[in-house]
Amino acid sequence: MSDLARQRQIIELLRDRPFASVRELQERLGVSAATIRRDIGKIDELGTARKVYGGISALDGAHQVGAALARPYDENRDLAVEAKLRIADLAATLVEDGDAIIVNGGSTCFHLGVKLADRSIRLFTNSMPLASYLGEHGSCSLSVAGGELHREPRVLYSPQKSQFYASKFFVGAQGIGPEGLQESHPLMSRSIMEMSQNADQIIVLADSRKFSIRARNISLPLTRIDTLVTDEKLSDAAARMLENAGVSLRIASAPEAGQCRPAGREAVP
Repeated sequence: MSDLARQRQIIELLRDRPFASVRELQERLGVSAATIRRDIGKIDELGTARKVYGGISALDGAHQVGAALARPYDENRDLAVEAKLRIADLAATLVEDGDAIIVNGGSTCFHLGVKLADRSIRLFTNSMPLASYLGEHGSCSLSVAGGELHREPRVLYSPQKSQFYASKFFVGAQGIGPEGLQESHPLMSRSIMEMSQNADQIIVLADSRKFSIRARNISLPLTRIDTLVTDEKLSDAAARMLENAGVSLRIASAPEAGQCRPAGREAVP
């Protein structure tokens, strides 16, 4: 296949999705990672799509209406880290010893799982990074989703219904709007909807940036959410939207000047 034909295939793939990773393109097109990176560089130079960390991102019309494009896992995990850690700190206080909980894939949920590593709880996750961390460093009871590994967004998924039932389901989102939680990957939307049926409470962990991001697929309507934990930069409009939907709001405020964030275990997902 010629360079031009391969680059056209990459551009065509981005018509139906916002992001493709180097690894995925390498497997799909049967060429080396170096070749894919050269293709991405050329496409970026032409302005047809955008080169990002770990792959290539579509040029989305959302940029023209003030909404940011949803980012892939590897790119998103390094953004708003301090806010995510504070959100995870606060979310951990909602977990009681003896709880059975589900922790979904995603960077903020990963930080929560790390903070719960040594708690006396039963924890179920579909996140490969979190399962790997807890398997090596944790002492909590750990159950891992079965099925195929999807390297982007780094989750395990099986069409068979999970038999793990929980008091709380902790989940993130790539974007949040009046329609509900949003994900760019349809697999994540399907997985979230299915796991939400196995929990008594749904608790969303999302930093305030997520309210300005739009993704293609709705995973849960706002009316299905019990509690949302976010940071102090949440806009008044977003707070009213949540209040009108009956969502309980918890704010993880930044420490005042001279104070330090509470010490805790940290890890890179």
